[in-house]
Amino acid sequence: MNVGSTNTSGAECASKLAEIIVDLQANDDEDAWRSVELHARQLADSLRVPNGPEDYHTLLGATTLPQDLTSLLSCALNGSSVPDDAHSPAVLEILRVGANLVHEHDQNRGHILEAGFPQAIVSLLEGYAENIPRGPQEDPLPLPIIHLQIIRAAVGLLLNASLGYEPVKFRLTSLEVCMTLVRLSSAIYPAGAWMRSTKNLFPVDSADLANSSECVVESWNVRITLSDWTWRVVSELTDNGHPLFDPQVLPYLAQPLIAFMPPRLTAPLPSSFVDSSHLRTSLLQADLALLSESCSHLESLALDVEEIRLTLAHDFQYPPERDGVRCLSAMINFIEQGNYPSQWYEIPSNDGDVRRQEKAFDNCKAAVIKAIVEVSGESKEVDVLWGSSEMNSGGEFISRMVDWIRMYVTGGRNANGREDMVICATLSLGNLIRGKAHPHIVLSPPHNIAQLLSSELLLAPSTDIKLKHGVIGLLKHLSLFSPDDRVTLGNSGVIERIVASGVWDERSDTMANIVQLNAIGVVKHLCHENPDNSIKLVLPSKAENHPPSGLSQLVSLINRSNDVAIKSEGTRVIANAVNSVWSKASHEEARQRNREKAMETLLTASCTDVLAALIGRSSKHPMLINEAVVALACLGTHHNGAPLVLRSLVEPLPLEVTPSVTESIGPSSTTSVSSETGSPIPTSPATRNRTPNQRRALDQLITVLRSNLSGNGAPSPQSRSTIAVNFCILLQYTARQRSGKDLDAVKEATGPMLEEFARSPSNEDLRKAARDVLSVWTPVHI
Repeated sequence: MNVGSTNTSGAECASKLAEIIVDLQANDDEDAWRSVELHARQLADSLRVPNGPEDYHTLLGATTLPQDLTSLLSCALNGSSVPDDAHSPAVLEILRVGANLVHEHDQNRGHILEAGFPQAIVSLLEGYAENIPRGPQEDPLPLPIIHLQIIRAAVGLLLNASLGYEPVKFRLTSLEVCMTLVRLSSAIYPAGAWMRSTKNLFPVDSADLANSSECVVESWNVRITLSDWTWRVVSELTDNGHPLFDPQVLPYLAQPLIAFMPPRLTAPLPSSFVDSSHLRTSLLQADLALLSESCSHLESLALDVEEIRLTLAHDFQYPPERDGVRCLSAMINFIEQGNYPSQWYEIPSNDGDVRRQEKAFDNCKAAVIKAIVEVSGESKEVDVLWGSSEMNSGGEFISRMVDWIRMYVTGGRNANGREDMVICATLSLGNLIRGKAHPHIVLSPPHNIAQLLSSELLLAPSTDIKLKHGVIGLLKHLSLFSPDDRVTLGNSGVIERIVASGVWDERSDTMANIVQLNAIGVVKHLCHENPDNSIKLVLPSKAENHPPSGLSQLVSLINRSNDVAIKSEGTRVIANAVNSVWSKASHEEARQRNREKAMETLLTASCTDVLAALIGRSSKHPMLINEAVVALACLGTHHNGAPLVLRSLVEPLPLEVTPSVTESIGPSSTTSVSSETGSPIPTSPATRNRTPNQRRALDQLITVLRSNLSGNGAPSPQSRSTIAVNFCILLQYTARQRSGKDLDAVKEATGPMLEEFARSPSNEDLRKAARDVLSVWTPVHI
């Protein structure tokens, strides 16, 4: 059949293809398909340059060409899922025409979509995917080069058609093409497969074997490009609101990780790849690109898709029968064993290229670490990761994480320690500490994690802040539940190590806010009802060149920080320490001496001032007010503490406290109204002499305690009653120690309120406490 000269225009080629379709309906012969191949090739070549001298794109898109391409592909397949060898060259050129027709041309993208061409391409790719063995493969799928080119052209067409064009993207997503593409790409180019063997690239009866050397190079190059284009399509179709994949994709995402681990990574290369070459460099780059895509998707899927997290956790404990791939195990192994290929350093390139590759690889590990941490935070699979059948040790996952921490600590500073593994382990374990039994498991043999976490290597001033974040976060979770666990942690030296870590230093303020707060959380829990731990925080270390005490560091941090959470939680630590130290005397002489030293250390204006400030800023948090009142009451029992407590109550609060107080205060303390009389309560002289808005902790307490009486509804009656009783106790202790203008100011401000409490008909405890205060204040005449 005459196919015309090579100078035939694109329009003429398109017209000729339309004529051939009519001929094919009458006579499907070899010459007709040869004509399709040649005319389609010439047309595809003429369309390669958009907006050239002959811009056929818009003109041809408006003709029957889009529908003709769909018809030609259908005729070539003739009911088969993939083309046979006779029709394959023509199919390749048909796909090239389609890919070039829609290149950067939205109008033509719409035309081919209306013609059903993208849908036909998806069906073609699904046909190839049907021939792939189930699950990821170690060896490349044997395919003739012509079929590799067809698949590559089909993927290229989908890429060109979808770039920035929502209708095609929507249709491809609805056809779930991404899973088909990943299965195909993973089979055609398994990462690192070239390191094992260069055989079996072609079927045994393939003509490509006759020219094996050149064909091997071409086969690898086509496979590399196909892998790259596949992930570009996936990236284009990615919509953060609608995940493209379900758990079926996990084994294929885990496959590239295995290529960067022993034994694959360290095995001898095939002879054809021993020496550096352009092809080997391309293969190394393709492996790294594939690894980056896999790790990025593992991270995003673990973050966004609950079913992915559940599957990863479940398959770790119960390997799936279908594929037998423990994806989470592969991810953990990759973090521990994955490494840079030695061939990177054999390529004649500048150091900048190698550093960029190392950075990309490190980013891959960081992404997988984030994925593992997300899986460990999945509440529905906590018991699975704890290994319910091995509760004594916590199971394989827990043991692996603890072992990572142990490896780092025992290796010491000169052992090239892996901080990333410790960060992953501490964050994951922190996520998994969900109940009272969990801390006990890891604090007990064989793990004994408290000794590891109190290592100087993990909490030195020079330790990376990300590592401190993981360690301190885990310590916070371990300290939450049991008094016995707090004893274990305290005895391991955790408090001293946190105090010496520098986390509360001023130089850490700008970068370590969350770490500072977590460290505060650790010591807050450890000091709760534990005098020994509290003493360790309050008193300076006896070590040579010791840092300032934890108490002094906390007071400095509270005073300089602008973060309300740090101020409030830091002050709660001091409240816990005061309450614990004052709780009971020790029968052991040495411990009692330390207790007395701690009491003297806590009896300072800096402590009473921050406790008073906590009252001032906590109008919406009655529990915090109560904690501060109880701590002040304890301090007030000491003859040196009473004047400090009284002064802290009547001194104006820091300016930073005032706005939060006035925003949520009920009736002003200067015009408080009795619920019984409705008459104003006179202000004290001290109040009248202060600048407006310069409130006192005493004013805050009065406002909070009166809030129910005046009908504001906050705090609850029970909370108000508890605060009121404890405040009365505080007043009793301070009144017994001394008199003076501060005590007089307290009496004048609180007297009317106490008289109301003393007449309370429904609360016996409050009535008695108020009467006790009034009786102490009332002089006895003889």
